[in-house]
Amino acid sequence: MKLTPEQVEKIATLSRLSVSEDEREKFSRQLSSILEWVDMLAKVPTEGVEPMQHAAQLCNVFGADVPAPVDAKTRARLLSQFPEREGDLLKVKAVFS
Repeated sequence: MKLTPEQVEKIATLSRLSVSEDEREKFSRQLSSILEWVDMLAKVPTEGVEPMQHAAQLCNVFGADVPAPVDAKTRARLLSQFPEREGDLLKVKAVFS
């Protein structure tokens, strides 16, 4: 589908955008190219293809939240690095306010 500069102007007006004469010509070519690709995609046979949300199968990538054992020396060194703490509890900045 080929768009004319006048059609681009109408689209711009409906979108409440102002476009110059040069932009109308440029956008006419660019939008026409995009619409040609959409036309090509519309011709692809999709009978028997199951609808999907993504081309790649997605799955949960989070592991179990299980504490890992740490030797006493490493633990003491890590705890000493935190300026604010209450016993073994470390105070950090709030993520959500």
